[in-house]
Amino acid sequence: PYLLSRPRGFGKSLLVDTMKELFEGNEALFRGPAIHDRWDWSVRHPVVRLDFAGGDCRTPAGLEASLAKQLSGAESRAGLTARWETAPERFADLIERLHERSGQRVAVLVDDYDKPILDVLDDPAAAKRHLRFLGGFYATVKAADAHNRFTFFTGASKITLAGLFSGLNNLLDITLSKRYSSLCGFTEADLDQVFAPELSGLDRERIRDWYRGYSWGGAERVYNPFGLLRFLRRREFRPYWFDGAAPKFLIETLRKRGMFAPGVDGMWTSWSSLIGFDVENLGATALLFQTGCLTVLGAEDRWGEWMYRVGYPNREVRQSLNRYLLAKMTPAAPGPPPGRQLRKLLAASDFAGIEALFRGLFAAIPREGPARNRFPRHDDYNAGVFHAHFAAAGLPVVVEDCGYGGRVDLSVRFGGQVFLFEFRMVERQPEGQALERLRSRDHAAKYRGLGEPIHLVGVEFSRKKRNIAGFAVERASV
Repeated sequence: PYLLSRPRGFGKSLLVDTMKELFEGNEALFRGPAIHDRWDWSVRHPVVRLDFAGGDCRTPAGLEASLAKQLSGAESRAGLTARWETAPERFADLIERLHERSGQRVAVLVDDYDKPILDVLDDPAAAKRHLRFLGGFYATVKAADAHNRFTFFTGASKITLAGLFSGLNNLLDITLSKRYSSLCGFTEADLDQVFAPELSGLDRERIRDWYRGYSWGGAERVYNPFGLLRFLRRREFRPYWFDGAAPKFLIETLRKRGMFAPGVDGMWTSWSSLIGFDVENLGATALLFQTGCLTVLGAEDRWGEWMYRVGYPNREVRQSLNRYLLAKMTPAAPGPPPGRQLRKLLAASDFAGIEALFRGLFAAIPREGPARNRFPRHDDYNAGVFHAHFAAAGLPVVVEDCGYGGRVDLSVRFGGQVFLFEFRMVERQPEGQALERLRSRDHAAKYRGLGEPIHLVGVEFSRKKRNIAGFAVERASV
């Protein structure tokens, strides 16, 4: 049995449908594709396809009813009647009888195996009940191994295997396999071979910036199919996939944990942190990765443990995620959207305006009220407000930008100018240290020679004032 995890909208269901037609031997559908000459069309296998995408599975009764309906449909299509009452027993009996009747072993395809659990993640007790029920049901595949030709699970997440597939100890997880890294998603070759007519007159590089960038361990980065196809239809750059696929509980989980943009883009994490998904302890990194908000940028074997560098896959995710986070971090303010205003201020090098903009944003954050409406005043949060605004405005932001003098907290290149930001807390260091650090470590050296103005911006926060305490700007030599 195999398990493949991919975010929503990447064609997992289409892949399962394709497998179904292959095992059932529908040769006419595959004349032309490369698989045609590599498949034995003389053999037809019975297929059991289960799909948890539809139906209301939030309650135990709803989940059992959905499964019973699907098993009844499979039995009816095969001309069989149920001989058992419980779902695991019916499933095992169905597989065995299909094998006996056809003389060929069965292909079992399970789409959205995890959706019933994801639908109740806001209720840990319900999630655990679903996990136990589905764990017992999926264990049937192991018990019916002698009757199975092929088993394939797809889902949008990686529920901790020990909890859900403890009875299926021969499961092969191919989520981060280089061999299958482009199994879902469009490659550059796909665009050239299939979509060339639709791409005429469009900016290919901008399309890459918006919709490409996903990787699950392979060298090639793929496009988000959902976003790309809708872009080709409407020919307007918009966050089609994110607005429709981002789960609400993701944003709320990040808010509760105080895990904001500067902490995730470009960070290194372990394999277990990346794929581990425990319904009782939702790891923010795993949640971001499995929902498609982070992708693999690189991997290294460090002393026997694989470590992965993860980051935003593209502009759609970077910009949209930060906009959602921004809405949670700071309340809505009257006037033009902060992103549009920020771009205008940067283009004009209006630093007084930039300072006033952020002072207003910090001042608007509630100091009192229910805990759910307040945010922790730790160092990363203050920098996170800046980063989220820049990223939500669609600006090319680099966090912890490496230069000759070390790392600068945040850098932005926009409008033929370079802006280098350093953040400090005045309660920890004397005032003026943020700008002095930029100056003394010569962070501007990395950008000299570009012929662009370089601005050093030292921003200092005060815990007591809960706002900006100092905002100093200096033009560096080019």
